[in-house]
Amino acid sequence: QAQLVESGGGLVQAGGSLRLSCAASGFFRFVSIGWFRQAPGKEREFVAVKTWTGSTYYADSVRGRFTISRDNAKNTVYLQMNNLKPEDTAVYYCNADRSVSQRDLVNPRYDMEYWGKGTQVTVSS
Repeated sequence: QAQLVESGGGLVQAGGSLRLSCAASGFFRFVSIGWFRQAPGKEREFVAVKTWTGSTYYADSVRGRFTISRDNAKNTVYLQMNNLKPEDTAVYYCNADRSVSQRDLVNPRYDMEYWGKGTQVTVSS
């Protein structure tokens, strides 16, 4: 059964770093895997994605601070988050889809095939 499991969230001070992991089971090679986040009272927003063809896309708000990478041997995607800010506080969700279209993969209303249950990231000021 296909499944995504996130880990690595936690509480960190502003300026600190965290690394989130998304472990995939049941599939991995020909799917694009990315991250969205949702803060309380706000809509879910795109963070980053790495397609299975090798393209990488970032939200403007995180470009230069966050890095997404994938380890095909471990069926895992990582989100390295540096210089964290209080506005990065949210539940971070991993998602996967066979699309490689940027327009699809950055759209919070696109019907992604798979979602994880999320991991909380809290950045204190």
